Amino acid sequence: MGLLAEKDREYLKNEFQALGRPVKLVVFTQERECQYCRETRELSEELAELSAQIAVDVVTFDPDGDAARQYNIDKIPAIALIADGPEPVDYGIRFYGIPSGYEFSTLIEGIMMVAAGDSGLPAELKKQVAAIDKPVHMQVFITPTCPYCPQAVHLAHQLAMENPNVKADMVEAIEFPHLSNKYNVMGVPRTVINETYHLEGAAPGAMVLDKIAEALA
Repeated sequence: MGLLAEKDREYLKNEFQALGRPVKLVVFTQERECQYCRETRELSEELAELSAQIAVDVVTFDPDGDAARQYNIDKIPAIALIADGPEPVDYGIRFYGIPSGYEFSTLIEGIMMVAAGDSGLPAELKKQVAAIDKPVHMQVFITPTCPYCPQAVHLAHQLAMENPNVKADMVEAIEFPHLSNKYNVMGVPRTVINETYHLEGAAPGAMVLDKIAEALA
């Protein structure tokens, strides 16, 4: 029995008919799969069954391996969301931990966004994001039961899609307690920018960009 209910499979199959270009989910796991590694892999594979435009590349995680360096993956389970095709595009969109519960919608939104080749951000925000000229690493800590977390994660992924200087990770707080402790995650969503700056809650785009500017100042 799959992870997706039949009604969800039918709904997504219909939604995925709109995918304009191929998308690849590069899933990092290990031979003796970690907690939630199997579910993350199986969920990705089930999504790929619903559209010829979605492919899955399952990679055995080696922190010193070529794939981990290529996609800058340092923990598992992980998904790198890539625009596939003759010239693949890596926007720096990552999911660390299983995107389940409310976060499942974020994965679907990410697939649709990358396939469309458009972040969906308003023109004014796109202009501001384009001006970012230094590296920005956003880590959005979430839990699957948080209804406000998808908004924060999707916004971070939108920003990453608009500017190659921005990398955006969804990080499931419960699966990575050492990171939750490191960044003092007491509630979610909590967005950590370049290790030392942070935002609480699902902040609007303008506020997030202000915090990014503060981090880069």
